[in-house]
Amino acid sequence: QVTLVESGGGSVQAGGSLRLSCTATEHVYSDNCMGWFRQAPGKEREAVAAIYTGGGKSYYGDSVKDRFTISRDSAKNTVYLQMTSLTPEDTAMYYCAADYRLCRGLSSPEGDSNYVQLLKIGGQGTQVTVSS
Repeated sequence: QVTLVESGGGSVQAGGSLRLSCTATEHVYSDNCMGWFRQAPGKEREAVAAIYTGGGKSYYGDSVKDRFTISRDSAKNTVYLQMTSLTPEDTAMYYCAADYRLCRGLSSPEGDSNYVQLLKIGGQGTQVTVSS
C-alpha cells in the first residue's frame, strides 16, 4: 500500500497562492511519476499536474497551466505544487498520487481521461478552498 503524506492546503481569497507538499518513502518516490489530482464536491476527479521524479519532466492539466508549478526535491522524497492566481474553481480536495498513469495521461490530454477515476488515494488529501 502506497503511503503519501500531503500538506499545505488551506483557505485563501481569489488571486492568492498556496503550496502543497507530498512526501513519499524512498521506495515509492524513486524513479516514479508523482503528482496531484483533485475532486470538488459533486464533480469527477481532475488530473492537475505530475512530474517524473527521475528526469523532472512535468505535465499540467489545461485548467492550471501557467498558474501552477510542480517541482521535486529528491533529497526529501517530496514533490511540491505551487499554486498561484487561485480562483474559486480551484476549490477541491487535492490528492497526491504516485502512478505512471498520471504522467502518461497528462502528456496525452486527447486520450481517455478515465484513468484519473482509477488512481489510488495514497494519503489523506488536503483541502484547498478559494473564496471570491
